[in-house]
Amino acid sequence: MSSQADELRARAKRFAVRILRFVRTLPRDPATDAVVRQLARSGTSVSANYRAAGRARSRQEFIAKMGIVAEEADETEHWLDVLREGKLASGPELAWLCEESRELRAIFVASAATARANHRRS
Repeated sequence: MSSQADELRARAKRFAVRILRFVRTLPRDPATDAVVRQLARSGTSVSANYRAAGRARSRQEFIAKMGIVAEEADETEHWLDVLREGKLASGPELAWLCEESRELRAIFVASAATARANHRRS
């Protein structure tokens, strides 16, 4: 795996850890519980699925796994937006997570699209 891929894998893992630490700080009530569970699941899934994509046995499997990574990144961005817009959370950590989520989503969506385009050309 390339150095760039290693850096992205480490970045996704740091994001997952920060998501878990963030959700532990949120108030426990019915309004946040469902969102917190979904956010914890999707936020950590980005890292786990990107790691799995690096172990893909074929180009098609890699493309499929990168599609999952992109979907999970998009879902994570959604849940962070729900927390912010619903005024269920605020602060610098939420702002950082929202920005990092947008950046990771953009990277993974572009990567999946590039992998699909390269596969079609081969």
